[in-house]
Amino acid sequence: MLIALSTLAFAQVAPECETAAASPPPDWYTDDVGQQNYLLNYFALSTTLSPTHPPVPTKPGHMSVGAELAIIPPLSCDRRLVLDRSKTEDTNKTPIAPRIRALFASPKMGDTVVYGGLAYIPPVTLLGTTNVIASGELGVGVQLDKGWQFGGRYHYTLMKTVAEIASPFDPADPAVMDFYSGSTFGLDAMFGRRFGDVDLDGSEKGKGSTLVPYLALGFTDASTFFYIGDDGVVANNTDPFAGFTSSLGVQLTIKKFETAGEFYMAPGYLYTGRLRFAYRF
Repeated sequence: MLIALSTLAFAQVAPECETAAASPPPDWYTDDVGQQNYLLNYFALSTTLSPTHPPVPTKPGHMSVGAELAIIPPLSCDRRLVLDRSKTEDTNKTPIAPRIRALFASPKMGDTVVYGGLAYIPPVTLLGTTNVIASGELGVGVQLDKGWQFGGRYHYTLMKTVAEIASPFDPADPAVMDFYSGSTFGLDAMFGRRFGDVDLDGSEKGKGSTLVPYLALGFTDASTFFYIGDDGVVANNTDPFAGFTSSLGVQLTIKKFETAGEFYMAPGYLYTGRLRFAYRF
């Protein structure tokens, strides 16, 4: 995944970006500092632990375990150009971040459920990139009699990436690994509407299936650190992201299988989709 800026004199542009580099910059372009801040924030936000579940995420008193796929949209050439648009960084390494994800829900207390969750990507090297990503969440969900749900959650993510991100200035130079660390945390208010045959206490009627559209509105903070291996420079993020995020999604439960799809947005930075597939125990 990732980015960087460096300060050496000779640069190279990827062949597919030569036209963009020779063209006037887009209206949103400011300077190299703005490019650096955007890139640093982008990859921290790409791995945030958005809900990918409704306010009451799973059957009370049970847990669900499965996989989540977070799509990382590839960056355009204009977003990859640094050093006064004279060099492209090798950012589009990983199109998705697949992670193991588990949810644990307490027995119901009246109409209320307390839940927690964990997600993890182990340090497996793929396409020359090694990522370690650990996330967690803690939340409360309320199910009303007529099917409406609401709640709130806290989430955090810690990620580390080792890869050649700041591409070499001379293609003949050996690869030198860079190090990126990003962290996010935030709070979400959540709202949903349950349709289907499963009651809050888990009793199943008919086909035992539910469909829950949901909306999450929140605030997320990001922090980053980037060390460029070629010249030992630390790229500072002078404008770390701290702003509003939102998710719009739906979860389908059929017996013990849960499937959720979500559109996640950090305005000005990230617009993407996420999927979750799980089995409830």
